[in-house]
Amino acid sequence: MLDNPWMSVGKPEPRIDAVEKAAGTVRYTADYTAPGLLHAKLATSTKAHAKIKSIDVTEAWKIPGVRAIVTGKMFPFHIGPILADRPPLAFEKVRYFGEPLAIVVADHEYQAKQAAGLIKVEYEPLPVVNSVREAFQSNAPLIHENSGQYIKIISNVYPVQGTNIGSHIKIRKGDIITAWENCDYKVKETYSFNLSDHVALEPRCTLVEINPAGKVVVHSTTQSPFTIKKVLNQFFNIEVGNIIVHVPLIGGAFGGKGTVQLEPLAYLASKAVGGKMVKLEYDREEDLITAPGHIGLEATIALGTNKSGKLLAAQYTYLIDSGAYTDQAAGITRAMALDCTGPYDIANVWCDSYCMYTNHPYATSFRGYAHPELTFAVERTMDQLAKRLNFDPVELRKINAIKPGNSSPTRTMLNANNIGDVVQCIDRAKELIGWDENSLRKKTTDGKVRTKGISTFWKTSTTATNAQSGAILKFEADGSVNLNCAAIELGQGTKTILAQMVAERLKMDINKVHVTMEVNTQTDPHQWRTVASSTTFLAGRAVMNAADDAISQLKRTAATALQCSMEDLEVGGGRVYLKSSPEYGVKIEDIALGYKYPNGHAVEGQVVGHGRYIQRHLTPMDKDTGFGKPGPWWSVGTQAVEVEWDPKDCTYTILKAVTVLDGGKIINPMTAVQQMRGGMYLGLSFASQEAFLFDSHGTVLNPQLRTYQIMRFGEQPADYIVDFIQTPAADGPYGARGIGEYGVIGMAGALANALSRAAEVELNHLPLIPERIWKTRKEMQK
Repeated sequence: MLDNPWMSVGKPEPRIDAVEKAAGTVRYTADYTAPGLLHAKLATSTKAHAKIKSIDVTEAWKIPGVRAIVTGKMFPFHIGPILADRPPLAFEKVRYFGEPLAIVVADHEYQAKQAAGLIKVEYEPLPVVNSVREAFQSNAPLIHENSGQYIKIISNVYPVQGTNIGSHIKIRKGDIITAWENCDYKVKETYSFNLSDHVALEPRCTLVEINPAGKVVVHSTTQSPFTIKKVLNQFFNIEVGNIIVHVPLIGGAFGGKGTVQLEPLAYLASKAVGGKMVKLEYDREEDLITAPGHIGLEATIALGTNKSGKLLAAQYTYLIDSGAYTDQAAGITRAMALDCTGPYDIANVWCDSYCMYTNHPYATSFRGYAHPELTFAVERTMDQLAKRLNFDPVELRKINAIKPGNSSPTRTMLNANNIGDVVQCIDRAKELIGWDENSLRKKTTDGKVRTKGISTFWKTSTTATNAQSGAILKFEADGSVNLNCAAIELGQGTKTILAQMVAERLKMDINKVHVTMEVNTQTDPHQWRTVASSTTFLAGRAVMNAADDAISQLKRTAATALQCSMEDLEVGGGRVYLKSSPEYGVKIEDIALGYKYPNGHAVEGQVVGHGRYIQRHLTPMDKDTGFGKPGPWWSVGTQAVEVEWDPKDCTYTILKAVTVLDGGKIINPMTAVQQMRGGMYLGLSFASQEAFLFDSHGTVLNPQLRTYQIMRFGEQPADYIVDFIQTPAADGPYGARGIGEYGVIGMAGALANALSRAAEVELNHLPLIPERIWKTRKEMQK
């Protein structure tokens, strides 16, 4: 394939945004300015749970340049993507430390910030719910007294009135009671970690104006421009056609910019100053604790096998810390249930997945959407089960690996098209990490211990059942083509992948494909969202359909010029030519804008290809059993790490990390490897260091990057090794499945398994800081 100069798919094409980024000429949302631009800053809560007795803005108004102050009483309504349970500005009471209370709009940012600091709030403290375990108690203080009355934006969210349960998703497959009684070996363990953050390089920012024509114009750091239109329409009664959203390149997101928080605030601010453009930009501390973060979790898993190691029964209880509001955590609760088993074939499954309200900053999507979290718990249990059985952990995974012919927890039938090859991934990862069952724990000459850990994972793309994408290809007079679509470029290389697909389909040089990087919802066709590892699949199918439409138009015009039938023609190499005699043809540049006869008459006109694609055959999950088809396919993989641990102080070094992924056909091997390496770093950082710390009052104690620890340069593994098993998906573009989130998913499980083996204790709680390892060992020695 690589010998054909017109083939692009499968080649390591350079990213089309690389030069601009390297030159520093890319403009991000925060770089945007305009004459008369006003600035907004937030006053936020200093309490995690309290009634608001009064808000005094008298002193704030005395600051020069202040144009407006907006409080929750001016918009006392709730919004949300799944369950409408969150006020844009708190009214009546606050539910987390850092919650927005008021917006100050001023001529300059420093004036708005100074005024916001002068707003005085009188609180009546309420009992703080500081963990999911506390929230689950029947006598726990209620964070939402009327949760059963909130409007459901989508149907499959199930808040339980009179409790702190924001949603409860069930999986009921097989006969769990009988199967459990027949198990020869059983293990049951509990796992946990606190909320954390995405720590994207670019903090969130938005600009909103209401122009004289009544159009609401939004510039935002978002993964979901059409969701912004939906939210402003649903909750602020603005016609969808009067909302225009612009999105430039995004400086990292990891799921955190998929939800809608800043835009309604900036809209309220703009409305308060007569529609003038208002800029609301978070500083790092606000981006950490006021903006939504990454869920916390307490998981209890029970697995049972026969004497041969075959899993017969499994029970899962997931208590998801969604913080003060459900936001996307309600969807994460569903995603955690539908893939609850990990990539293992288990006939009898019982799962309860709970979205729990606490007085923590609220959570939203995080790269992997429930799967890094559930995989950590599942893979730790698999290692402990292997220890109980005296099995090699790798062999136990292979015995139970899910495969075509099996069914998922929601009873979706699996086949060679919709799932990758789990066993091949395990075998290749075993080879790359140098797995030897007889020497998994080695002592070095200086007294340190070297060990390895492995983790196997899967994930389906949990999109809406009607998720869709559109694409437009417009040909220029020189035969080149412009690609317009609303997929967001946030660092993952999506626009490069789509350009490769266009080049492949049209058999042209990729340098002839020009991609519009900025998204404009007024001119770009609808795109569901750039989340869920779905963009290559959805937008890719739309792009291919647009290319096919363009090819049909080119052939029709060329058939007129060459006086032949369309069926006789082929497109490639910048020409449309006769299949039987390729030397006879016409250049695309001569027909891109139509064909003109010698007498001056013209036909056809500009070639503009249109394409669209919508998800097929997906269904909602049954409320009582979870039965349904929630996703189109499952990408699968295996990850492994090698660590060197020092028993003197419990510190460790990650020497090597391996990822083997079956994501179908890999469109661009270079960007795919970069995606995996970035995900591996993110997963290792989350597993080894990241977590919010809360005092007894629910106050975040580490709201800055000085105190919120992430993996720093030099702490990453010396080797990131990535390989792919390419089992094609029949309905994917060129056989591709999604891969964007997968590098992060198994890293926490692999690292915890390696360190548990090194320290000879069961490390079931994250992050895996040396102090936690030391404490766990000390408790075991008591």
